[in-house]
Amino acid sequence: MGWFSRIRSRRLTRLSVAMWSLFDDLRLEEAKTQDYVSIRDCFVRELRAGARKIDPDPYIVTSPCDAVVGAFGCVRAREAIQAKGFPYKLKDLLGDERLVQQHRNGKFVTLRLRASMYHRMHSPCDGRLRRVRYISGDTWNVNPVALQRVQNLFCKNERAVLPFELSVQDSYLTLVPVAAILVASIRLHCLPKPLDLRHRGATEFPCDARFIKGQELGYFENGSTIVMFVSEEFEFSENVVEGSTIRVGEAVFAHPAPISSTGSL
Repeated sequence: MGWFSRIRSRRLTRLSVAMWSLFDDLRLEEAKTQDYVSIRDCFVRELRAGARKIDPDPYIVTSPCDAVVGAFGCVRAREAIQAKGFPYKLKDLLGDERLVQQHRNGKFVTLRLRASMYHRMHSPCDGRLRRVRYISGDTWNVNPVALQRVQNLFCKNERAVLPFELSVQDSYLTLVPVAAILVASIRLHCLPKPLDLRHRGATEFPCDARFIKGQELGYFENGSTIVMFVSEEFEFSENVVEGSTIRVGEAVFAHPAPISSTGSL
């Protein structure tokens, strides 16, 4: 699929997109362009200006992606929930005991990107990223059926761990983009090369990138999942309803203190 998606042919791409549109809602009218030379270009399409509104409230943490809301709740006994009856250990997912401690008794939400959705991810608040931990793995499908059948699925799949430094002391936020079936590749603008299965095991990449809320972080090359973790003082927004669709820039968490404002970091 990775090879096919990179074939540069407008004719083949138009035919493929037309067939794809018969089975799913691509919403290409939101895109900056609808003229693609490959299927990959359609996967990683950019949006036209104004297609997403970023919540301006400085207390609000927004969704980093367009997604279907999956499991969410509180971290209990250093565990989160993949699906009903399927807990997983934070250490297995994050691979970093310091991050586990930061999110102990915190909250999490699972955001699943369908293949037809906008694939780019954005910063949920102002923050600084000094390192990215990449963990190679499988590429299991992350649809609801798989989540209810494959234990520790997120901990088995290829993923990146993005620990954000926030302007509020002792508050923490970590994003975990999880790759999935078909094209296993995560591109982050703060790193010079894509994260993919050419790397083996766990690899840490140093960086130093500052982001403001809504700024683009990178993209998946196909549908996948982002799991968000925050520390315990955050509260869920009313937008977080399992099975509902949420978009980039809509509220996911609220913080008791202002956590975003231009130039705060």
